[in-house]
Amino acid sequence: MVGGLSKRGHVPVVLARARGVDLLTGTGLAEALEGVEAVIDVSNIVTTGRRASVGFFETATTNLLARARDAGVRHHVVLSIVGVDRVRFGYYEGKLRQERLALDGAVPATVLRATQFHEFAGQLLDRVPGPVAFLPRQLIRPVAAAEVAAELVTTALAEPRGLADELAGPEKHQLVDLARKVSARHGRRRPIIGVRLPGEGGRAMATGGLLPGTGARYGTQTFDEWLADERLGGVRA
Repeated sequence: MVGGLSKRGHVPVVLARARGVDLLTGTGLAEALEGVEAVIDVSNIVTTGRRASVGFFETATTNLLARARDAGVRHHVVLSIVGVDRVRFGYYEGKLRQERLALDGAVPATVLRATQFHEFAGQLLDRVPGPVAFLPRQLIRPVAAAEVAAELVTTALAEPRGLADELAGPEKHQLVDLARKVSARHGRRRPIIGVRLPGEGGRAMATGGLLPGTGARYGTQTFDEWLADERLGGVRA
């Protein structure tokens, strides 16, 4: 995104702890937002718990919106997840709270819901310890992170429009199949088993609750194309 903004003649400002900005405490936010026209919020927390997710997104979004309003920011853009309003899952509860705060806030906002990135399967594998990897059964349409980043830039430079059309990848896959492809691409032989998470949320994930609805737009890069690119999903040195 930073590169995309620069190529279009804009000066990006990165809000990160490494730059002295903390969304949870508000430290450095007011100074960083001086003169900023639009904010693209891709903040995140790695958790599956509802309390941690809601707490993080509520605090971070509230602080960001308050400082953005004071700074005169004209457009607040949020990256969210396709299906976040249909699948009952702890992490998604936090994202849904983030959406509502943004759409009801004092800064005009746009929420872009995207499907899981191509990197998602590998990231899950890295988080699962042990000789066998048990991953949730999820029917998804993975999308290229670069295509989502480009859409976020275009969205930020346009007028606020509330809930935007969803953005998804070109093909449907079961998550466990993608994880096996990633594992094979990296020369690993770890068994990978798909399991359905319990309850209503697990059922929705496995049967299409994370797929886009009518009116969605689709990216072009397939998962296999991404995986074959050594700069992205392929074997790393």
